[in-house]
Amino acid sequence: MRRVSYLPHYTVEDYKKWQGDWELIEGIPVALASPKYLHQRVLANILTQVNSSLEGCEDCVVVSELDYIVSSDTVLRPDISVLCEPVEDYIKTAPTLIIEVVSDSTAERDEGVKKRIYRREGVPYYILVYPELRVARVYKNSERAFIKLRDVSNDKLELDIGECNLNIDFSKVWA
Repeated sequence: MRRVSYLPHYTVEDYKKWQGDWELIEGIPVALASPKYLHQRVLANILTQVNSSLEGCEDCVVVSELDYIVSSDTVLRPDISVLCEPVEDYIKTAPTLIIEVVSDSTAERDEGVKKRIYRREGVPYYILVYPELRVARVYKNSERAFIKLRDVSNDKLELDIGECNLNIDFSKVWA
């Protein structure tokens, strides 16, 4: 006799009750690992530059590790999000830009399911930062896929994100 088992399917309401750091991807809980020093250092350097670059922009705000409620069963926590509209306790519409600092434990998720969800939801720009490789991959959303604009290592990245310009000097990110 074949035994059938069912996996639970969780919702945002379940997610809001959980202790600890989690993402919820299409009803499946995913525990977030504690980031290592290099990840946090690179994240802080990028966040500082993005904040500084957008300081005069009245339309956009920068947040770090704020939950993005994508749907009733999906909540993601991008490392950095740039939002060009009001935000309250959670991100509820597609950010203008998402930056993920990739580690060995997150690479498959950042490059796969999260990239697919961000594209589907209409996130205009997605940047994957690889601290160990000292490279960032910059993508722009098209109707069918994220198109890689370029890889950035030790040069400056300039992006026009609506009413504002974003500048990141990657030679200062790896320090």
